[in-house]
Amino acid sequence: MNRYHLVHITEFRYDGPVSESYNEVRLRPIHDDRQSCLSFRVVTTPSSRGTSYRDSYGNWVHQFNVLPEHDYLKVEAESVVLAHSSAAPQGESFLLRDIHRNPSNMLEEYFDFTAPTDYVPHLEPLEEIARAAEETSDGSVNGFTRAATQIIHERFQYVKGATHVHSSISDSLSKRMGVCQDFAHLLLGVVRLRGIPSRYVSGYLVPGAADSSGAKQEEVIGGQATHAWAEVYSWNGEWSGFDPTLGKPVGMRHVRVAYGRDYGDVPPVRGVYKGHAGQRLSVDVRVRPALDDEGREQLNNDTAAPQEEQPVSSRPQQQIQQQQ
Repeated sequence: MNRYHLVHITEFRYDGPVSESYNEVRLRPIHDDRQSCLSFRVVTTPSSRGTSYRDSYGNWVHQFNVLPEHDYLKVEAESVVLAHSSAAPQGESFLLRDIHRNPSNMLEEYFDFTAPTDYVPHLEPLEEIARAAEETSDGSVNGFTRAATQIIHERFQYVKGATHVHSSISDSLSKRMGVCQDFAHLLLGVVRLRGIPSRYVSGYLVPGAADSSGAKQEEVIGGQATHAWAEVYSWNGEWSGFDPTLGKPVGMRHVRVAYGRDYGDVPPVRGVYKGHAGQRLSVDVRVRPALDDEGREQLNNDTAAPQEEQPVSSRPQQQIQQQQ
């Protein structure tokens, strides 16, 4: 089944009253020729009226404000996605040796996806992975990326809690472990060293059938959290996805939500609030094949009335959800 029902619930519980909570979420799945977002809604408690726009990478961003005092905030996003059949990336793509023969305007167009970032600096240990991938690949962009994907999968251990949401690839390289966010950043670092445009993908992994190979691992990785992987550009107009956490190209069970240079461009929830209270965060993600082929939920935002400003400083909402 390639029709999926997704529910993403984020809850903040505060030690005392807070106010003027300003937030933005990137939780609406991408709608294009590879997947259709059949329905989407986001609801908050306390209720709020939201607005939406597309960011510079084409991702849907929904903003909402909760102005009255509150000690609890819940953000619930629900969507139904239809994945379309698509061919797996082939090895016979653009050749590595031809990358620098391309017109300079091509590289300028994808500069954001080749330059180093805070999460993905160009580090010397990545060179060894890149050399090993080049030696075992067929010399094509997709072949090289496929080899790098497998190497990261084999050499790095998946361990929840081994890193944190602000970790760069230097932490993963030193510990030889991490989660999907780290492995996606590692793959980006390796392919960008070779001048290949590549982007971070935030989304979900729908676990496979219970009796399928790797089902237990996929349940841990994708059943209760967001997921992350990378896409590379092959100069043929196509972006091809690779999942180093699983060690293979992405398939129809990878649901895309947002693109960026790295995780910093696509956190699921981000915001600030006024108040002196501490906070506790909990996240629940339910990603399953849809059982109902009929219903289409409609975007439905409620309204909350504003109150007077409180003379206290703003505090950042707890940084959300390292992608598992």
